[in-house]
Amino acid sequence: MSETQNNRQLQRKLGARHLNMIAIGGSIGTGLFLASGATIANAGPGGALLAYALIGVMIYFLMTSLGELATHNPTSGAFFTYGTKYVEGGFGFALGWNYWYNWAITVAFELVAVQFIMKFWFPEIPGFYWSALFLAVVFGINALTVKGFGESEFFFSLVKVLAIVAFIIIGLFMIIKIMLTPDVATFANWSKGEAPFVGGLSALIGVAMIAGFSFQGTEMVGVAAGESKNPKKTIPIAIKQIFWRILLFYIVCIFIIGTLIAYDDPRLLQAAATDNIALSPFTLLYEQAGFAFAASVMNAVILTAILSAGNSGMYSSTRMLFDMARKGSAPKAFARLDARGVPMNALYATTAIAALCFLTTFIGEKQVFNWLLNMSGMCGFIVWLGIAVSHYRFRKGYLAQGYKLEDLDYRAKFFPFAPWFAFILCAIVVLGQNYQAVLEGEWLAVLSTYIGILLFLVIWLGYKWKHKTKLIAYQDMDVKPLHPDHD
Repeated sequence: MSETQNNRQLQRKLGARHLNMIAIGGSIGTGLFLASGATIANAGPGGALLAYALIGVMIYFLMTSLGELATHNPTSGAFFTYGTKYVEGGFGFALGWNYWYNWAITVAFELVAVQFIMKFWFPEIPGFYWSALFLAVVFGINALTVKGFGESEFFFSLVKVLAIVAFIIIGLFMIIKIMLTPDVATFANWSKGEAPFVGGLSALIGVAMIAGFSFQGTEMVGVAAGESKNPKKTIPIAIKQIFWRILLFYIVCIFIIGTLIAYDDPRLLQAAATDNIALSPFTLLYEQAGFAFAASVMNAVILTAILSAGNSGMYSSTRMLFDMARKGSAPKAFARLDARGVPMNALYATTAIAALCFLTTFIGEKQVFNWLLNMSGMCGFIVWLGIAVSHYRFRKGYLAQGYKLEDLDYRAKFFPFAPWFAFILCAIVVLGQNYQAVLEGEWLAVLSTYIGILLFLVIWLGYKWKHKTKLIAYQDMDVKPLHPDHD
């Protein structure tokens, strides 16, 4: 590698507004727009609200843990770096690779999803062309400077936020209208049939899983920290606002849908099962309010959500591969930056994986694609578990070496309860993913569900065996803060 190459650094061009929107981009997508109806249908309005609230609290705790780590050590390697420094070399190595293929596969999933969306307007054009166009757009945005990526993600997320704000305003107006109508029970849907809690504990766990998948992507703030301006200020601002976003966007939306649409309305379940935009709870409510063009508007919003998820996924996985290569955990070729500070080789590799996964749907290997998808979904939870463990051990090591909490630029609240709560709830959701298949002895279904955990353990234990790595003692940890200027 030439001297010029060695001296090149990632460009710290992302401000607090970009980080905010990257976190939104990650956590608001088809999970909210399509699957939220299914959560109410399965667990009732009360069950859905409780599940999202529980997962919301867990995410808040995880994000404060990540905030403490990322402010202290703002690097694109994020979970890979924290796992390596504060837990064990193999654990960090496995977390890094796990995160990379998680988002590379997710981009492929979005490539397939875009076909359903475009079919709404152009039913006669083969879906393959839309997926190829979508891949080219996402690659092009990521090949720009990091500032170009940040601005595009800001725009995509803004569209989603405006759609949700409009939904909340219309929904609240409709509820007020019912309240002012004599002899009509405003909250009748909350006591209809089995409501508010339908299906008991098993339904609640099932819905908690859907809620968990919906929130995957909020952790991208940790990766974006490596290219943020003044991370000691921008990261805490972004982290503090995540809780309110979760509260407003998810909890309020679920409350409105649960109040205005009965849990046993068959259209709620159909929306998630058929990818039919017309059945999205958002579309149903807009139409109820008299907006005839609702389906077209929601289709455009969901298309934007998919673009945003693909865009953020490509960015995160590319930066993770770059940072691992820089630290010797991936081939050195991926550590190269071009003159604009973009890791193009890492971007080519991620694009190739996304394209290969997406092509499996065309060569009749739908089974392969489903397995990849299951693996990707599980990987997100593994990253969250990794954040909780890394933060717990970092804090313990930091204090064991005589440092003071007051010296931290951002200090996570509710320690040690927060990482323990996040870890236990996350573990319950992960292990309860397909417990029916375990009880019934359907071992192929069990393998398909839990293959992500298996792959993570193989990578971790393989690295551990090869390099004889051990759990890092609190006294031996490198807990010194990283100064971005000297990164």
